[in-house]
Amino acid sequence: KEEEEEEEDMSTSTNTSNSITYSEGAKLPSNAPAWAIAASERLKKRRESGYQSTCIPPSPTVTNVLLHSCCAPCSGAMVEEMCSSPQLDKVTVFFYNPNIHPRKEYEIRKEENKRFCQDLGIEFVDCDYDSENWYSRMKGMEFDPERGKRCTACFDMRMERTALYAHEHGYHAIATTNATSRWKDAKQVDDSGYRAAARYDGLQYWCQDWQTDEMTLRKYEISAKERFYKQEYCGCSYSLRDSNDWRKANGIPKIKIGGDVAGLGDRYFSNPLVDAAEESQDVVDEFFEQANEIAAVSGNDVLKRKEAIQVYKDRRKNEKDDGVVNGLNNW
Repeated sequence: KEEEEEEEDMSTSTNTSNSITYSEGAKLPSNAPAWAIAASERLKKRRESGYQSTCIPPSPTVTNVLLHSCCAPCSGAMVEEMCSSPQLDKVTVFFYNPNIHPRKEYEIRKEENKRFCQDLGIEFVDCDYDSENWYSRMKGMEFDPERGKRCTACFDMRMERTALYAHEHGYHAIATTNATSRWKDAKQVDDSGYRAAARYDGLQYWCQDWQTDEMTLRKYEISAKERFYKQEYCGCSYSLRDSNDWRKANGIPKIKIGGDVAGLGDRYFSNPLVDAAEESQDVVDEFFEQANEIAAVSGNDVLKRKEAIQVYKDRRKNEKDDGVVNGLNNW
């Protein structure tokens, strides 16, 4: 493991109100990208008509939902949409992420998520940090690339726990904020959700395109307004390791856990357009193309992995000398 942090006591927070309003709209500069301007105009029209949600629950019988949340930045727009739905009486945020390492990073993400829910009066369920079980389940997949089998197992584990809680507490449907992130394979996330919900009669998984331009813009607007902590990697120790290897090969400073200064870029969300550009689809695609290339060459062989990273590092140096600097993002 890259970092060692002292264990801290866990706490719980519950609020039962389910009201939320976002009336502000970011004033976009004249040189804003076309997708953002179009999305902003559509959002403006929705606000003028009372901002009724465009999301559609999985069936007419669904009136409450248990939303698994990976972090506050991925939750904002999804919570807004769900709580603006006239069909839903209750939305509860469920935090179960034993993959997040080290414990310091876990606590930062959890406490920020909890504060966000408290401010909105939304119930927040703080589940166990059973990281030992997570490592046991990931055994043998330590060098799988992101979006590979290990990520599937990770999604399965978290969604299974979400589905169990939903079944035990009478929720009609489950969903996950992992589906909002461009860094995730939406189909991979949704498949885990469907498998988990299928374990219990009557429980449904809410699958929807949570990555529309409107949702993406709102995600970054809310994150900037709340000045959410800008995490620099997915969350698990293997992601931390791989991201730092990638950074080293690109001459980028290592990831910093907590504090007011990030390893790269800003520590907190502050500008919706700048923040969105850091996670543009082109940037994300390039990152995974490079990561998968290294994984395909080295497999589980640590020595081959080091050699592959060195080859990649040398190639990137030559590309930079030629003026190619794409892909240098906060992940």
